[in-house]
Amino acid sequence: MPKKDDDRSTPPPLPAPLAVAVADSHTHLDMQSGTPAEGLARAASVGVTTVVQVGCDVPGSRWAAELAAEYEQVHAAVALHPNEAPRIFLGDPDGWSGQRRAPGGAAALDAALAEIDALAALPQVVAVGETGLDYFRTGPEGVEIQKESFRRHIEMAKRHGKALVIHDRDAHEDVIAVLLAEGAPERTVFHCYSGDAGMAEVCAEHGWYLSFAGPVTFKANQPLRDALAVTPLDRVLVETDAPFLTPHPYRGRPNAPYLIPVTVRSMADTLGLHEDELATAIAANTARAFGY
Repeated sequence: MPKKDDDRSTPPPLPAPLAVAVADSHTHLDMQSGTPAEGLARAASVGVTTVVQVGCDVPGSRWAAELAAEYEQVHAAVALHPNEAPRIFLGDPDGWSGQRRAPGGAAALDAALAEIDALAALPQVVAVGETGLDYFRTGPEGVEIQKESFRRHIEMAKRHGKALVIHDRDAHEDVIAVLLAEGAPERTVFHCYSGDAGMAEVCAEHGWYLSFAGPVTFKANQPLRDALAVTPLDRVLVETDAPFLTPHPYRGRPNAPYLIPVTVRSMADTLGLHEDELATAIAANTARAFGY
C-alpha cells in the first residue's frame, strides 16, 4: 500500500535550492537512512555543500573521522556526548546507548577520553564536540561526571587548536559557568541553541557562535526567534542535527542535511534579510568557526 504524504516515515521533499551554498554545521549521517554518499549528494543538489559530522561516543567519533578522511566536503567533530560520560562511568544496564555496559568507573572514562584525544589530533577533525551538559536524562549522580568530562573536552579543544561544540540541554547557567571557569576556546559553538535572548547576548559578549536548528521554525518558539534576532550576524550558524529536529512543516519526519534551506529561509524571514544575504553570512561564519 503506498505511503501517504503525511506518513511520518516518509522523507520530506527536496526544497528549492539555495543560490548561495551553505554548510550544515551539525549532523549525524551515521543515524540517517541511505548511504553517506546519497545524503551528501542530495544536500549538494540544494546548495548544502559542506557538513560537519558529529560523533557522540568513541565508535561514532572514529566513524566521523574516517568519513571526513574519505569525503572532502565532510569535516569531523569528535567527543563523548554529555550523556555518554555517565554511562561509561556508572554503566548502562538498560542498553539505552545501544551498548550494554557494566560500570567502568574513572579508568573507563579516562580510556575513552584518551581515544577522543587521539582522534582530535587528526587534520580532518575540526572540532571537539558535542560536549557540555544535559540534565534532561542524567540524574544527580551523573552531573559531576558530566562536568568533569566537559572540562576535559575544553582542555582538549584548546590544546589541539580545535573548535568546541557545545550540547546544552536544561543546563544553561552551568554550561556558561564551566566555560568561564575553564576559559572557553577561541572558537566555541552552541549547537542547537536553545537559550533565550538574554543568554544569546551573553554568548555574543564572549564571541561564541550560535547554531540554530529546526526548532527555530516551530510556531511556539518565539523566544528562540527573539534570541536569533539579537545574535550578531557574524555569529549565526545553521544545522539540522539530523535525523532529529526536522523543521516545520515537516516536524516529526526524518531530517537530513538537504532540509537546511527550509531553516535558512525561516531564519531569513525572522531577521528581515534576503536568503542570499543570510546564506553568505552563514557560509563565512561556519568556515571561520571551524577553521576549514
